[in-house]
Amino acid sequence: MAQPGYEWRPPERGWREQGLFDLPADGNRYEIIDGSLHVTPPAGPDHHELADDLRMALRLTAPEGWRITREIGVRVPGGNLIPDVTVLEPGAARGRMWAEAADIALVVEVESPGSRRHDRFTKPALYVEAGIPAYWRVEHGEFGPVIHRYGLVKGPHYDLLGTVGPDDPVEVGEPWPMRLDPSAWPR
Repeated sequence: MAQPGYEWRPPERGWREQGLFDLPADGNRYEIIDGSLHVTPPAGPDHHELADDLRMALRLTAPEGWRITREIGVRVPGGNLIPDVTVLEPGAARGRMWAEAADIALVVEVESPGSRRHDRFTKPALYVEAGIPAYWRVEHGEFGPVIHRYGLVKGPHYDLLGTVGPDDPVEVGEPWPMRLDPSAWPR
């Protein structure tokens, strides 16, 4: 609800990063795509728990110096996105609200009903354009989480590297060699 005497107006030339600082901290996810503001309502507990499980799995296998964060902003061409999980390479600047794509090895999006189209189409295209080497999209499958792993190739575009379900743990190479086993995560 707006405060008395306050009149909200969208920016005249499209949204830019600085405009995000004027928005309320109300739990919504505010992202900019090609100058347009995209607002996603807060995700539910299952979404957050799955993102936390994946973040912990990455953290437990991470080589020294790598950082795994939840919901840090990422600068992409024409906008600012907020992945559910971001893997920052050693030496990436700390204390920033918006990470540079050059410092990122992997972004992960956990699908929810309000983000499905963006997670499948819009965001991967922007992550590719930014040059982020790996993208994982996680779905809530019938028997547990399903991870679709993508890697950056010439073109540039992402190629599907593989799909990992709760019954088929695999060794993966991105962002570092590790065993990915969704069956080990709580359901």
